Amino acid sequence: MTGDPAAYRGCVFSASDGVRLYFRDYAPARTGDRPAVLCLPGLARNSKDFDGLARHLAARGHRVAVPDYRGRGRSGRCSDWHDYAPARIVEDIRHLLDVAGLHRIVVIGTSLGGAIAMALGAMAPSRLAGAVLNDIGPDVTEGESDAILRYVGQDHPVPDWASAIAWLQGLMPDLSFTTPQQWREFAEATFVPGTDGMLHLDWDPAIALPFARGAADGYDLWALFGSLKPFPLLVVRGGVSRILTGPTFECMTREHPSCLSLTLAGVGHAPALTEPPCLEAIDGLLSPPI
Repeated sequence: MTGDPAAYRGCVFSASDGVRLYFRDYAPARTGDRPAVLCLPGLARNSKDFDGLARHLAARGHRVAVPDYRGRGRSGRCSDWHDYAPARIVEDIRHLLDVAGLHRIVVIGTSLGGAIAMALGAMAPSRLAGAVLNDIGPDVTEGESDAILRYVGQDHPVPDWASAIAWLQGLMPDLSFTTPQQWREFAEATFVPGTDGMLHLDWDPAIALPFARGAADGYDLWALFGSLKPFPLLVVRGGVSRILTGPTFECMTREHPSCLSLTLAGVGHAPALTEPPCLEAIDGLLSPPI
């Protein structure tokens, strides 16, 4: 999951307010007219999560860009938590598209990244060629979002990788990982060594504050979802997810005229998108000329 550094180029640019922002740029193995792919992580996640999918897509001729949002991974931290508001993140992503010269993209968004994908459908429709929403919809159960904000909003230092893996397995037991190596890679995408000799979560806990204090309220996510109707769409759901519920998932597939859908039985929030059914479905969405 953390990946081979030779597979991508690490890039840095400045946001409009001067924050240093990082993204991975995976060059395609062959050139062609395939659309570029923009992979957008979840609330506290970073570009490491998409390494497997990005290398898979690059080998099939797609350029793939994956950002670390401000306050996450290798991007800069903000001194004022208000600067972690979702509107600022959307602005950063639109700036990234300009910096990277991405003019025609398929957006693959996990959780918060899927909500940003919906926003791009409304704010940058001329650039959109399609979308994949991974375990996110226009309705999110309030209790579940509160639970996420509680663990995101505080650091959890641990002494070693075994402790990091154990904590993650207790927190998210329904992920699709089946091998110790997969859990180790997930831990390495979640924690980083600190100067105190401990492993720390690879995000600023203050990223939770805008969401906990209502800065994300007032967005009509159903209207943003409606902006995706002109575009090819795949919605992926973990079968036991409490973030994208069954009723919301079914309503999404009814509302979009040509929505493809995939449920991973027994998987919680969120699918890794490297599961064989996900790779097959994403390849299928990208295969037609879009």
